[in-house]
Amino acid sequence: MKHAEEVLATAIHTIHAREYEYGSPAESFRRIAALWSAFLGISINEQDVAMLMILLKIARLENQPEHLDSKVDICGYAALMGEFNND
Repeated sequence: MKHAEEVLATAIHTIHAREYEYGSPAESFRRIAALWSAFLGISINEQDVAMLMILLKIARLENQPEHLDSKVDICGYAALMGEFNND
């Protein structure tokens, strides 16, 4: 079991690694929001994308509650929601 600080540090590292691969999180989530909005026929924003991704990870944890990567990802998505609030 990792300590909370390790989980959060891993989440921060993952956010930065994904930024290198996919561009800024805000812009990436805006692109996802635009695609999901078009598909669903409703307005989705980057906050919604982060929340929906958290819910996806929660659903996966219901099947495998000890899966650390999902917990790390939830922390990362929650952190990004805070960042998106500042945009």
